[in-house]
Amino acid sequence: MGNPGVGYPAPMFRRDPVKVALAQASEVLETDARPLLALTRAVFRRGGVLAVSRGGRRLMVPLGGVATEGVFELASVSKPFTAALAGELVGAGRLDWDRPLAALGGAFRRLPPQLTPLALATHTAGLPMHPARAAITVFTRFHDPYGGMSAADVIASARRWTRPGPAPRFAYSNLGAGLLALALAGAADQEVSAAGFGRALEDWVTGPLGLGVTLRPAHGVVRPSGVLGGTTVTGFGPLAGAGGLFGAAADLLTFGEATLQGRPPPVLHPAGLPAHLSGVAPGWLISAGPGGAVRWHDGLARGTRAGLGLHGGSGAVVALLVRGTAPPLGVRGALPLLLLSLLRGGPPEEGPGQPRRIRR
Repeated sequence: MGNPGVGYPAPMFRRDPVKVALAQASEVLETDARPLLALTRAVFRRGGVLAVSRGGRRLMVPLGGVATEGVFELASVSKPFTAALAGELVGAGRLDWDRPLAALGGAFRRLPPQLTPLALATHTAGLPMHPARAAITVFTRFHDPYGGMSAADVIASARRWTRPGPAPRFAYSNLGAGLLALALAGAADQEVSAAGFGRALEDWVTGPLGLGVTLRPAHGVVRPSGVLGGTTVTGFGPLAGAGGLFGAAADLLTFGEATLQGRPPPVLHPAGLPAHLSGVAPGWLISAGPGGAVRWHDGLARGTRAGLGLHGGSGAVVALLVRGTAPPLGVRGALPLLLLSLLRGGPPEEGPGQPRRIRR
């Protein structure tokens, strides 16, 4: 027949890369992911990486021209890493989940007693979502709304805006996660700053696991693609622990696998949880699933999205790294819906239990 690469037309039909990805993911996860075709196409319409692992098998599929090893903004998927650092420091006796940050002294000495590592890591500390000034800087500094703040500003904002209550209540807070990261830097004998948090994270978490997750990637960052965001990455300033990390799909799988092998975290069931959540753990949102609960988190940057989820019962890990932000119209919870559907091993559930993106 000769050489098909010379003088012959290209094949008329090409296999749908999303169908192929779901078929391969089904083999690794030992479930049928084919009913998720339309949802997967919607999530990856501008490309990304779909990654799964289970029982020692791994799969990382690049879609839409994005390299498998591409480095993405992790946005709020940074929070599980921040909580992992807290867990390591607790295990080393440098921190206590229930001891107020004020006990650290120094810049933290005047903080209210309800600001404990556990409360901050589970969004039950009574802090608002953002420092008050972010209501303005989200417009004036769209790509870096916290960049004009210092660590001292973050601590002062937390001291001023903590809302005490009779019982813990879930209220998602970037301010709380960012404050926790600053405290972890201090507990690890680093400078109380975003850079200090980055060094502590490398010493205690990412370094021992051999991860490339970092605050300042040297190269390979996937260019964002957003309706308003252009091609500029998102800055988190001193709130780096809330969303400032970068990493690749392999990093997320390794971190997820290591997390499954560790001791299960404490799970809280506070008032105020959205309908699709059954609980919250340090750094993780918890949703019910067949065979056990699912731990997960998604993240939304200006022009990229990320998601990471773990199923303790099956041992499955799913990581989604996506170019493009959530559409201004339509299903804004598409990425977490796909994440949970892959972990649960079934098509999207109907009704009020469907995940919707928590405001970030």
